[in-house]
Amino acid sequence: MAKKYENVEKVLGLLEDAQLGGLQKRLSSTEKNLSEILKKLSALEADKQERDAQEAARIAEEEAAAKEAAKAAAKAAAEEKAAQEAKAAEEASKKKATRKKAAETEAAETPTDVKTEEKAESKEEKPKKAKKADPEKAEKAEETPAKEEPAKEAEAVQETTTDVKTESRTFVPKAETKPAAPAAPRAPRYFRNGQEQGIYVAKPGVDTSANTSSSTYRPRPEGNRPARSQGDRPYNGNKPATGARPMRPNASSANVAVAAPMAPTREKSFSAPAKKKTFEKTYTEKKPLSKRTLIKQQGMTVEDFDEDKSGYRKVRGPKKQKQQEIPTIKIEHAVVTTQEIPLKVLSEKLGVSAVEITKRLFKEGIMKGINDSIDYENAALMAADMGIDLEYKPEKTAEEVLMDVTAVEDASKLVTRAPVVTVMGHVDHGKTSLLDAIRSTSVTSGEAGGITQSIGAYTVTAKGKQITFIDTPGHAAFTAMRARGAKVTDVVILVVAADDGIMPQTVEAINHAKAANVPIIVAMNKMDKHEINPDRVKQQLIEHELVPEEWGGDTMIVPVSAKTGMGIDDLLDSVNLIAEMQELKADPDRQARGTIIEAKLDKGKGPVASIIVQTGTLKTGDNILSGTTMGRVRAMFDDKGRAVKSAGPSMAVSILGLEDVPNAGDSIMAVDQSLMKQVQEERKNRERENMIKEQSRVSLDDIFAQVEEGKIKNLNLIVKGDVQGSVEAVKQSLEKLTNEEVRVKVIHAAAGAINEGDVMLADSANAIIIGFNVRPDTKAKKLAESSKVDVRSYRIIYELLDDMEAALKGMLAPKLKEVLTGKCEVRQTFNITGAGTIAGCYVTDGKIIRGGKLRIYREDIMICEGGVKQLKRFKDDVREVNYGYECGCAIEGFNEIRVGDIIECYVTEEIKA
Repeated sequence: MAKKYENVEKVLGLLEDAQLGGLQKRLSSTEKNLSEILKKLSALEADKQERDAQEAARIAEEEAAAKEAAKAAAKAAAEEKAAQEAKAAEEASKKKATRKKAAETEAAETPTDVKTEEKAESKEEKPKKAKKADPEKAEKAEETPAKEEPAKEAEAVQETTTDVKTESRTFVPKAETKPAAPAAPRAPRYFRNGQEQGIYVAKPGVDTSANTSSSTYRPRPEGNRPARSQGDRPYNGNKPATGARPMRPNASSANVAVAAPMAPTREKSFSAPAKKKTFEKTYTEKKPLSKRTLIKQQGMTVEDFDEDKSGYRKVRGPKKQKQQEIPTIKIEHAVVTTQEIPLKVLSEKLGVSAVEITKRLFKEGIMKGINDSIDYENAALMAADMGIDLEYKPEKTAEEVLMDVTAVEDASKLVTRAPVVTVMGHVDHGKTSLLDAIRSTSVTSGEAGGITQSIGAYTVTAKGKQITFIDTPGHAAFTAMRARGAKVTDVVILVVAADDGIMPQTVEAINHAKAANVPIIVAMNKMDKHEINPDRVKQQLIEHELVPEEWGGDTMIVPVSAKTGMGIDDLLDSVNLIAEMQELKADPDRQARGTIIEAKLDKGKGPVASIIVQTGTLKTGDNILSGTTMGRVRAMFDDKGRAVKSAGPSMAVSILGLEDVPNAGDSIMAVDQSLMKQVQEERKNRERENMIKEQSRVSLDDIFAQVEEGKIKNLNLIVKGDVQGSVEAVKQSLEKLTNEEVRVKVIHAAAGAINEGDVMLADSANAIIIGFNVRPDTKAKKLAESSKVDVRSYRIIYELLDDMEAALKGMLAPKLKEVLTGKCEVRQTFNITGAGTIAGCYVTDGKIIRGGKLRIYREDIMICEGGVKQLKRFKDDVREVNYGYECGCAIEGFNEIRVGDIIECYVTEEIKA
């Protein structure tokens, strides 16, 4: 030990301090590496244990599955074995029964009659001596059925032989039988012609040979059925002659008949059968009755049957009695409940056929079919000619019941409601800009060409009080929309530009407000401009009976500037003042009633209606009715797009859930479901009757005469728009273009995208399709191309009317047409400084041309139209991009492009005459 310590001291002396530190560092690093290795080893061991556990679990699952499979196989084998055993037992029982039946048949078919004429010379067997039969045992044997012990009977037959006299056919025993078994003796059985016969015992002193020598017996069919005793059933015509009648053996009988040996099988004979011999019958045989006899016995006669070709007779039914003629009741008085009476209903009321009514009307010069209707006056005159008093007694219709329900108001529940204000005026006088200033939002930038295209309803709060504003278009085509706005409003703000003064649409707005008896507040806009003349505007207002307050009248005139916001607060104060003076109230607890301001068909939401609730509270889930359209409120959104559960009086909301797009301006109300369906049906019938009346007003002779002479040409149009109000405006504007030479007829007008149904209707009616802010879908576009139907889309109503006027003037020789070159889809957008928004597009059809014009569609509604500003592929400017390639495209004057928008490219070409 001392030496070891000395060595250690020497080693330590040799090492310096620096070397010792380095050694310690290496030692610590080694220990660290060792610890990491140990950790890895422990992790590997843990992984191995986990894998082993998983493998063990898998093996256990496989073993359990194998055990289950073995159990199932064993169970199936046991079931199969049991089934085989049962089948084998069943087959064994069947074989046993078959053997038993065969034995019975063999014993039953043993023949005892032998023709002695053919075998008279054959040797007779020596009969065995039969013992004397015991009469009591013989009686017992006869009473015992022959079916009980067939095997024993067969043995007895085989043991005994008899000598039979064939000519006399009388059974004479030659010897006594051997003593029977200890069991009760059985009666002997006798066979003739292969059939079992009864026991024949000759009467004493009577010779039966003469009677039986010539008798023949009808053979019975052979079979396996055991024979019955002859005494158990009638003889069926084969009864033996007198003297050979079967009798029961008694004590005085000296001889007992014994069974004859089995006769050989007869050979088949082809000769004519022997004539049957008849026998005297000692009993009366009952013959079966025929069907006719049975029916006769039941009291029916032969005349009640008919013979048909099949040979069967069928029972005839009882003879038809002549129908008694019901005497007609003369009608003297009838009541109708409607002014328009269908001919079928009138025929029931008057008691005559509809054909008779049409004949009478034809004599009076009225052409009607049996499915048409006539008015009460003509029906009353015709009924008077027939001697019938036709009275008109109208019933209360479902529409009248609905009006009665909605007219009920509870004064104790009325509360103050917010005023509804409609902003009206001439186009470009600043109506929407003024409303934007009130709402502190910008809507004008989203309108096409800076013109309001549809009604917008908004609710704002001014000094703690809510006011609902309705913005109406100022263009001349939107007269009906301004009229609707005036009907649902409480106050009209008439916007007049201080520099332009009174314009045509301004006068129209004044007239609408006066017709609705609505107070007017004049907002003199654009006061921030230098070229203004307020006095001239006031003078023009006086010409239309609007006298300013400072000039002694009652019309409020508020100078405002939508650009700077000047006078906005004064304008709102004026609105609140007039609302307080009017004392606007409504009952929020009753069923809701309002007016549809605008309606459209949204691609994802379906029919959408913008409404103003005038009274009551509309809730989600209410049944609503508007015109001929009904539905259930699925969702409601306010003017800011927020979902709401209820909408009170004077609130503007958009609702979803209607079955179809309703007409703008129609009233909408929440009603009970049963009453709602009745009212809808009545309205549809009334609308159908009105359409029939309108069609009947047209004189076919005049139209055909003018067409044949070339004095008139019909231009059929189909109008589709984004909202119902725009469709109505376009329709009215187009119908005004009719002149002496060309008649414009709108055969169909509706809100929504152009579909296949519109194209098919245009093809059949030779019509042109006009789309306002909408375009055809893919299927409709292909169908229009194949059918060569002209489809035109517009976004500004000025351009639509200008094009239609030009088309009417040059209808026979149009000069220009649009040719669609291609279509692409926006898949990405890029904001480039100085260039604006660039649309990264993929060409899906045709090609995009740099010199063409573009239309941008969003959800099948056109939002912009412009030219191609730039067209690039990667970094290179290109003149066109073909189908299947990507490109970058910049649109002139439009930077709000979005992913998913569809861009169409077209060029205008001149049509050669």
